[in-house]
Amino acid sequence: MDQQQFDMASLNLQNNPDAFEEEPPKMTLAREKVLQQAREALQGDSKGKRGISLVVIGHVDAGKSTLMGRVLYELGRVDQKRRIANERASGKLGKGSFSWAWELDGTIEERQRCATESRNARVHFLSKPTRGVTMDIALQNFSTSSRNITVLDAPGHRDFIPNMISGASQADCALLVVDASSGEFEAGFDRGGQTREHLLLVRSLGVSQVVVAVNKLDQVDWDRERYEKIVEDLRPFLLQSGFLASKTKFVPVSAIAGVNLVNQASNFTALSTWYNGTTLVDLLDELDPPVRSLDSPLRVPISNVFKGQTALSSGLGVSGRVCSGVIQVGERLRVLPGDEYTVVRLIEQDEGSAEWAAAGSNVTLYLSAIDPIHLSIGTVLCPPTELVPLVTKFVAQVIIFDIDLPITVGASVELFHHSRDVPATLSRLIATLDRATSVVLKPNPRVLAKLASAKVEVTLRGNTINGPSAQVSPIPLETFKTNKEMGRVLLRRGGETIAAGIVIELL
Repeated sequence: MDQQQFDMASLNLQNNPDAFEEEPPKMTLAREKVLQQAREALQGDSKGKRGISLVVIGHVDAGKSTLMGRVLYELGRVDQKRRIANERASGKLGKGSFSWAWELDGTIEERQRCATESRNARVHFLSKPTRGVTMDIALQNFSTSSRNITVLDAPGHRDFIPNMISGASQADCALLVVDASSGEFEAGFDRGGQTREHLLLVRSLGVSQVVVAVNKLDQVDWDRERYEKIVEDLRPFLLQSGFLASKTKFVPVSAIAGVNLVNQASNFTALSTWYNGTTLVDLLDELDPPVRSLDSPLRVPISNVFKGQTALSSGLGVSGRVCSGVIQVGERLRVLPGDEYTVVRLIEQDEGSAEWAAAGSNVTLYLSAIDPIHLSIGTVLCPPTELVPLVTKFVAQVIIFDIDLPITVGASVELFHHSRDVPATLSRLIATLDRATSVVLKPNPRVLAKLASAKVEVTLRGNTINGPSAQVSPIPLETFKTNKEMGRVLLRRGGETIAAGIVIELL
């Protein structure tokens, strides 16, 4: 072997027929058997508990991570040793009040932000960076008396709304945390606050149940009038946003003090003098899992791509939500966009491995027989025989949000679909519609004003607005009628969400 061949061989770039390659696992169950087991699992596990996913939302510094960290501790998901370690570590940085939040804010980036940024500018980063500033949603799991709950902790800072959208698109229900301390609720709920925008976003993404935790009441001396004023302000907005009154619950809590999270308020005199209702965990236990699309073709939009770090969970991994269908170890899948195939080597769900997963599950999949260059955030895994359509143009029925500037033909927007966001143009304003009946009010309108309902044509565009047009890559998309979770979209402009709706036709 000459020197050049030796150098090339040392880079391990050439095919080596003698190199060891682990054989992908084989499917062990027929699809009908998996579907049968999935239907049984939807009725409850061995203890009768049904699974549900919950996104935690709210204005920055409302106490979301602190609340969930305290709940996990009260339910026994965090032991005393770990709690003390978090308390000591946060205390060393002069942020002892963040000790409960550190159970969810577990990365160095999050904790350094907690220690260095002011309260009003605190940014909630998430774990497992993938590319650029895109980061994975942090997952936690806990059980109540009748529910197995997967928690998706979302950032509250307005600069990270795209990350919040990624988390909300993977959730069944929402927990809204609001800050009852003086002036803070108003800051989040007034126009431009994230309380208002988060509620609109989760409802637009299909979330129909919300529990509102009115937090930090200890900072206003458990003032009943303050609690009732917040409920009075929020209730009509929730109804206006599309949440049914029967699907909306309120509860007074203090995350930092652990009051009314798991144990009844009767154990705390200051609150029990005027409140004898249920606890936060009791309300979460009453959430109803939605109907799952088990018989539809498999669709798994990827929200993160990473490399596993443990002996069992090594190799290429992706995480995301099973929107429809079922998936099992050993199954061969198509990766779209692209021409690649992959095989599922391992499925992780609820912090353990599983032979299969069904619609509604938040999963981590370890894949084989594919190069990571062919996987990215927004890629969809599907069966080779039932491919998800790839489109560059579609018609959507949208609701315009409370915007300052009207929308005109040719407006440039950012299109959000699950964890993917791409540049797009409103190429046609087809008609304005009656919000209640969807009857056409005016064809071919010149502009769309705030709170209007409309049918529009959306065309994807390249990443450049001026100069030579870039090649437009299609995205995986389906109509809402075909697949509800694959047929919802959001439109943003200039850092503001301007519209949300459903896909009604692929062009």
